[in-house]
Amino acid sequence: MRALVISGGGSKGAFAGGIAEYLIEECQNKYDLFLGTSTGSLLVPLLSIGEVSMLKSIFTSVNQNSIFSRSPLIIKKKNEEFQIKINHLNVLIGFLKGSKTFGESKNLRKLISDSITTEIFDRMQQQDNDVVITVSNISLSGVEYKSIKDYSREEFCDWIWASSNVIPFMSLMTKNGFDYGDGGLSNIVPIAEAINRGASEVDVIVLKTDKQLQKQPVQNVLDLTTRVFDFLLDQIITNDLTIGKLRSQYEQVNLNFYHPPEMLTKNSLIFDSEKMKAWWKMGFEYAKTTNPFCRKIETKLFR
Repeated sequence: MRALVISGGGSKGAFAGGIAEYLIEECQNKYDLFLGTSTGSLLVPLLSIGEVSMLKSIFTSVNQNSIFSRSPLIIKKKNEEFQIKINHLNVLIGFLKGSKTFGESKNLRKLISDSITTEIFDRMQQQDNDVVITVSNISLSGVEYKSIKDYSREEFCDWIWASSNVIPFMSLMTKNGFDYGDGGLSNIVPIAEAINRGASEVDVIVLKTDKQLQKQPVQNVLDLTTRVFDFLLDQIITNDLTIGKLRSQYEQVNLNFYHPPEMLTKNSLIFDSEKMKAWWKMGFEYAKTTNPFCRKIETKLFR
């Protein structure tokens, strides 16, 4: 069984989309399992039915308004760099209305529903391969995996939304008496779950560069909060990769890793369509130069 695993990473998901496009359309890889966390959960459903062009059009055209119904951020661009501050007014309005989070992402829930129509969902659910979404159960402090085979369209759209909600900046979803949020809080790179489900070959897209870069001094409390959050997520990624690699060695599973060759953004909650289009292209070109299977095919063709 072959699986495609895509980690969390917010707007950096565009880079993963470019890699997936190359693996699916150029390499003609056939996957039995698609498993995604956070931004990965937004990508894998359409990838599972080969709707790469549709996914690319949607994913690389979103902006802050596509995601947030009430944004906790003020974003300004200066000298080609983005600067972020807390939107105190929006945060205060939310608290006065009883919101449990700094911001709300109801626009993202609508975008998910509009993209996964009844016809598209039926195609996903009726195919032989499986699509699995990682979510974090905040009430039970645990990770859960949701298969498209087990839910209706509306329910599965809810799980995708929950998985991609970076709390406390985005919405907290309450379902069946439990609170759910970003799958990345518990399992950002679900390699072990792919192995649990029988995968013997796993292509893993990890939206974290191997290179360590020193960041500029902290500018404000929001900057500090996001950096601490990123730091904690980096530790989860490290744990996920360690566990996944140990499991793969023990059970003789082949893992093929793809990482961004450079730091794409300082804040993955900033959605800029032009940058995301560039990252998608970068991901495609990166996969083209790093995938040994497709390089062998190309070599044979030109002999």
